[in-house]
Amino acid sequence: MSSANVLSQLAEMLGSGGIEVVDCSGTLGPDTPLLKLPPELAVDTPKIEIHKISEYDKDGPFWAWNWLKVGEHSGTHFDAPHHWITGKDYPDGYTDTLDVQRLIAPVNVLDFSKECAENHDFLLTIDHVKAWEAEHGEIGEGEWVVLRSDWDKRADDEARFLNADENGPHTPGPTAEVVTYLIDKGIVGWGSQCIGTDAGLAGGMEPPFPAHNLLHKNNRFGLASLANLDKLPPKGAILIAAPLKIVNGTGSPIRALALVPKG
Repeated sequence: MSSANVLSQLAEMLGSGGIEVVDCSGTLGPDTPLLKLPPELAVDTPKIEIHKISEYDKDGPFWAWNWLKVGEHSGTHFDAPHHWITGKDYPDGYTDTLDVQRLIAPVNVLDFSKECAENHDFLLTIDHVKAWEAEHGEIGEGEWVVLRSDWDKRADDEARFLNADENGPHTPGPTAEVVTYLIDKGIVGWGSQCIGTDAGLAGGMEPPFPAHNLLHKNNRFGLASLANLDKLPPKGAILIAAPLKIVNGTGSPIRALALVPKG
């Protein structure tokens, strides 16, 4: 089948409802949960602000529009390689220089939501991934891999979403061995439904924060605060995760969309 025929068939399936478009993003606004850093490290990303310019009034009689104050890594967002020190030297590691061909790819949805509900510090291991592959098929080169934890169900309450105590945040994520395994398979990137791509206690791992450290060292992408992964099959969907084209951007809020075949 020619490329033109494939695109025509895709358009027909989208138009007929044979392919469902699933919104994998949370809402972006003043109540969106944001990452909290230790005070000795950095100033936290400020709360998202939405300011009205006009709304059919004296400042703009026929139009409505707003201006925003928002951090690059707010809400459902994209981590570019330059976000982490290990990826700082990639000339294509910014949101305005990356290869957009890589942003649209098949997605593998690893459902460990039950385990994450039982253990908020759940770590995805090599054994977990290999068992998933034995059931659903190999993870392929150029594909997205995301962990379904159903953590998005907590997103209406920042304290529950961050889930932190005096020992730090308690959220699920991958081990360093898993990240290395997936990179060796040639994945385009890794995604999480939590505030970041790493587990909450990943600062104590070796290397620290392995998802950030290893993904960006190898020019791969990260996705955080994804939503509605329970509406995606383990395999067979296409994920579209495109950041804003910010000059020298280290990341960006995104509207992540998945194309899911009906039935």
